[in-house]
Amino acid sequence: MEGVKLIATTQSLFCTRIEWALKLKGVEYEYIEEDLRNKSPILLKYNPVHKKVPVFVHDDRAIAESLVILEYIDETWKEHPLLPQDSYDRAIARFWAKFADEKVVFGAWRACTAAEGEEKETAIESALESLAYLEKQIEGKKFFGGEEIGYLDLALGWIPHWLNTMEEAGGMKLLEAERFPSLHEWGHNFIQIPLIKECLPPREKLVNYLNASLTYLRSLSANKP
Repeated sequence: MEGVKLIATTQSLFCTRIEWALKLKGVEYEYIEEDLRNKSPILLKYNPVHKKVPVFVHDDRAIAESLVILEYIDETWKEHPLLPQDSYDRAIARFWAKFADEKVVFGAWRACTAAEGEEKETAIESALESLAYLEKQIEGKKFFGGEEIGYLDLALGWIPHWLNTMEEAGGMKLLEAERFPSLHEWGHNFIQIPLIKECLPPREKLVNYLNASLTYLRSLSANKP
């Protein structure tokens, strides 16, 4: 196992992408479930700065931030390369992964949590605009990585599972097959892969988690002076 540990939470899309990478590479690891409401000594030890998951530990050396962890795994274990071999293609994959985390993940979350009315409509339109960029990237391809799953597929792999639960919790629809046919087809095919599917958290658990988060956020807003 080479002292490989993953400190994570089941509900986090940022954590699941790390599990996918480790399984694709055939790396054995110890999974440590973290309760972010009561942060454990091991999390505070290995990520004292941000105190967030995921945290990847290899030979007692810790790495935080999921996209950074994906690159470390790819560079350390050579089986099933994730990033493209061409330097330009690698840079493009990193760009879109960062774009998705900054614009799509948080754009969808803003749309999910926004109050009904103009605020929600604006947030939904912004999220749709970001998804349109990804639709163009996947057109004519089986996976973002080409014929096989790659770095960008793992970075965007949350879309077909987590986005669907955000849509339900937020009372909205973003990823419509008619509007984003290529992205929709990719997502459907991606989560049918056994290795990918086995790491997905139960949908009901995700919905409950999101609903609880929304209730908490709304209570905070209601209590503001």
